[in-house]
Amino acid sequence: MQEMEDLISRLNQSGKRLSKGHRRIGQYIAEHYDKAVFMTAARLGEAVGVSESTVVRFASALGYEGYPQLQRAMQELVSHRLTANQRVEMATEIDPRQALPLVLKSDAQNLRATAESIDNETFNEVVARLLEAKAIYVVGLRSAAPLAQFMDYYLHYIFDHVHLVSSGSTDVFEEIIKLQPGDVIIGISFPRYSSRTLEAMRFAKRTGAQVIAITDGPMSPLRDIADLTLIARTDMASFVDSLAAPMSVINALLVALGLHRKEALSQHFRQLEDIWDTYKVYLGEEGRHA
Repeated sequence: MQEMEDLISRLNQSGKRLSKGHRRIGQYIAEHYDKAVFMTAARLGEAVGVSESTVVRFASALGYEGYPQLQRAMQELVSHRLTANQRVEMATEIDPRQALPLVLKSDAQNLRATAESIDNETFNEVVARLLEAKAIYVVGLRSAAPLAQFMDYYLHYIFDHVHLVSSGSTDVFEEIIKLQPGDVIIGISFPRYSSRTLEAMRFAKRTGAQVIAITDGPMSPLRDIADLTLIARTDMASFVDSLAAPMSVINALLVALGLHRKEALSQHFRQLEDIWDTYKVYLGEEGRHA
């Protein structure tokens, strides 16, 4: 948060101590932040009417190693403020024919950034608390719902008492009313953060349950509530959230938990395979060659 406050302060002061070209960049960012924060240095320079090198020097003048560091700071500052319409407008300059390589590259960057920054000790502590939990509740609403559903699906193979908290026919609080000390709730949310997920996490905190967050960065409001937080980058190329990195972190959690419960899990799957085979749940050899 301090870094973000410093950035605002630097931009506000830019008119006093920066060159004319730098002042124009600062003014453009302040007035068009929703577009500017996702522009390359070259594109920002073009929009402002200065060279790419001037944009790079602007970042250095603000105390950043380079433009990518300034851009990341700005993205963290405004990402949770962007409306759906602003996200759509942000992507208007993208060539639809380049959507595939652009999105794949963006997802790969999120995965790489997450791998470089995520804390392994925190990850292992999350695994330990889930293994000790009496019951596990998974909360993921709106765009985070598929992540929560995926996690809940596989957690059911590993644990007996797993509950998916959704925004279906019942209220969120009706689904977590039985939370108690010894239970763990996992809140999953990314910009724009779900207020209902935050409320559920606060409620869980008051009951004495352990609270774990899977979210996007240090500015996330989930981090202020959680006992433990796993950070996964979700920088988006458009109005669609990039969920590649959060999914990978959840996959890693499931793999680690499965390894700790390997014997019980293997026995469980042997029983399930008999049932699946009996009731033709999955396509068999004869089906594949029909």
